[in-house]
Amino acid sequence: MYKASETRYADMPYRRCGRSGLKLPRISLGLYYNFGGVDVFENARAMIRRAFDLGITHFDLANNYGPPPGSAEENFGRILRADFGAYRDETIVSSKAGYGMWPGPYGDWGSRKYLVASLDQSLKRMGLEYVDIFYHHRPDPETPLEESMGALAHVVGQGKALYAGLSAYPADLTRRAAALLREMGAPCLIHQPSYSMTNRWVEDGLLDVLDEEGIGCIAFGSLAQGVLTSKYLEGIPPGSRAARPDVVYLRERITEEVIAKVRKLDTLATKRGQTLAQMAVAWVLRRSTVTSVLVGASRVEHIEENLESLKNPSFSDDELEEIDSIIEGKPRAGRGDSS
Repeated sequence: MYKASETRYADMPYRRCGRSGLKLPRISLGLYYNFGGVDVFENARAMIRRAFDLGITHFDLANNYGPPPGSAEENFGRILRADFGAYRDETIVSSKAGYGMWPGPYGDWGSRKYLVASLDQSLKRMGLEYVDIFYHHRPDPETPLEESMGALAHVVGQGKALYAGLSAYPADLTRRAAALLREMGAPCLIHQPSYSMTNRWVEDGLLDVLDEEGIGCIAFGSLAQGVLTSKYLEGIPPGSRAARPDVVYLRERITEEVIAKVRKLDTLATKRGQTLAQMAVAWVLRRSTVTSVLVGASRVEHIEENLESLKNPSFSDDELEEIDSIIEGKPRAGRGDSS
């Protein structure tokens, strides 16, 4: 029987999520890949156990994570029942809905029917009475924002979710959604955007809105789907994700120009005493608005390596300017704080 490490809270720092009372670990575990029905269950179980032993209390899922869709939640539910029955109150479990999940007009986007039904299905798959955070996974251009936010407030009011969250919402829509949720009595706790050294769209207004609204931020994609690691320093290796025939979009992104930039970033990371992956995670965490960074993993060692990024979280102005120079060819103005 699994018994959690007695020192699990010794080293992990936790940060308050916006202006809420909830704290999240600086690094959280995303179950997007490697936890589905096609993956090795015992490996997934070992990763979740190790993550919790290291102070990672937040596990992030969505209705369609797998593959096949829904299977990550099913496997996570099995692990919860087998290993974490005594620790549910020490964990933060999130799920989302907003992408295609079942056939027909009611299995996608942001209608009240879809969002409420999706959460009910997620709870059944995981064997839970509630999730801690329920997100709308993406904006729906055809459904009134009032309806989508009303669905989030509804499930919070029912006790099926403790907090409401948004994902991939742009700045202006985030501000409108936050106002609606506040009026409905379910303030927006958190926003989950993509953010990395090579993907900085959140710096063009969204982070400012989150600060003003008191909303936390949990970033995904800090490793740019593996590009900001040592994996592709010498090109695309056989067996890597980018080498898979179904991942053409990633393979097309890894050009000679990109590899040259990654090599320069890797050199800077080495000077900092970090791997490139560790520096990439630390770079996102440097923003005071960012509550936590979601990391993925395919084996236990990946989780352990990512946590090493917390040992050197600060950047000098010269380091930030060098990163900007490598990425864009010139220093960026207003690159943000390094707190």
